[in-house]
Amino acid sequence: MNRTTPLILAVALFMENMDSTVIATSLPAIATDIGTSPIALKLALTAYLVSLAIFIPISAWMADRFGAKLVFRVAIGVFMLGSIACAISGSLGEFVLARFLQGMGGSMMTPVARLVLVRTTEKSGLVAAMATLTIPALVGPLIGPPVGGFITTFFAWHWIFLINIPIGAIGIWLSGRFLPEIPPEATRPIDVPGFFLSAIAASGVVFGLSVVSLPALPPIIGAVTIVIGLAAGLLYVRHARTAPYPLLELKLFSNPVFRTAIFGGSLFRVGVGASPFLLPLLFQLGFGLSPFQSGMITFATAAGALSMKFVAPRILRTVGFRTVLVIASVVSAGLMAANALFTPQTPYLVILAVLFLAGFLRSLFFTSSNALVFADIEAAQSGQATAISAVAQQTSVALGVAVGGGALEIWSLGTGQAIGGAGFTFAFLTVGMIALLPAFMYARMAPDAGKAISGHRLSQNTADEPQQL
Repeated sequence: MNRTTPLILAVALFMENMDSTVIATSLPAIATDIGTSPIALKLALTAYLVSLAIFIPISAWMADRFGAKLVFRVAIGVFMLGSIACAISGSLGEFVLARFLQGMGGSMMTPVARLVLVRTTEKSGLVAAMATLTIPALVGPLIGPPVGGFITTFFAWHWIFLINIPIGAIGIWLSGRFLPEIPPEATRPIDVPGFFLSAIAASGVVFGLSVVSLPALPPIIGAVTIVIGLAAGLLYVRHARTAPYPLLELKLFSNPVFRTAIFGGSLFRVGVGASPFLLPLLFQLGFGLSPFQSGMITFATAAGALSMKFVAPRILRTVGFRTVLVIASVVSAGLMAANALFTPQTPYLVILAVLFLAGFLRSLFFTSSNALVFADIEAAQSGQATAISAVAQQTSVALGVAVGGGALEIWSLGTGQAIGGAGFTFAFLTVGMIALLPAFMYARMAPDAGKAISGHRLSQNTADEPQQL
């Protein structure tokens, strides 16, 4: 495997992931400076997610029409422009629009990076390539909170966006210098009605779920937009069945491996996607810890995820996709439920160990599930598979946060008690049960499913031959 390509592509993922975690740390300072509240400023986070939901579906068409390498470099440039716009924003409206512009760049960066990787890597090396791709991306959440806190405290919040400029410039130069040329392909006409329907569907659901879970607006607005989004989604399904060139090719779901990878991965993300939202609340509201103390504990999850990337290819080659995904789902669900047992008296070493192992297994699941998406599809379908996978990921993560917040609210309303220890117990048990569901789906796969990528059957048939990552 050519390790240069995934590492260059990872520059964009690193920049995007660090940007998201830095902003969360600096929201109060930004809100004070531009004359708004932190709750209202969360609309900027929602604007970014909505932009992703709107433009991700056309990322595959753009890559085919203009060339994946060119689109990737332009996407970094758009993200940099959005970062500059964020830094010079002086009002809530300006900041929301700047984040939307950033989202336009981000909507192309990650899906197109994954598409470049798929098209330039043999299937046998795809797991290792994806693991390499996400290693620098995981560093972003590790260093984002302390970097954001340091810059905001000792300099000014504007610099948390301006640091994207040198990083992005390096990414544009490296990708132009070292990425292989991927020429444009013959493209079918863009599905304009499908674009609008998918944009309304995805953005409506993501916006609605974000409003419900981040109450910057009245919840009824979130509920109405969710209904509109679901209605548009049903209309898109009907449209895609008859359109000659649908924007998102739903026929891919007839492939059982692809279908299981998308639906199983989405369900798992709904379950574990609530964890980054619930854990800081538990430690700060339930245990009375400071944001810094809370961050130093939840850091263990990212550390566990990072350590897994070095062993994922060997694990998959040894036992295969089905075994890995079933075990990772079951144990991850159990560890999620174990969070419900945490109390202020629980030794920190125990909490750190649980979170480290949870991060390890969660990352193993995601690496495996993301690679399985491409296991049984033709090379010409990789663009469509990338777009569908990216849309499913964004929607399921937003749903995960909404489910976690909704579980806390349901407990509070049902018991008449303020959000506290028992409410978190209910929430963690709820999301743990959801994270368990994909195990039943993956258990029905063939034992050698995805063997072209994992090399599982190959390793069994050639046990005496040396193996290479």
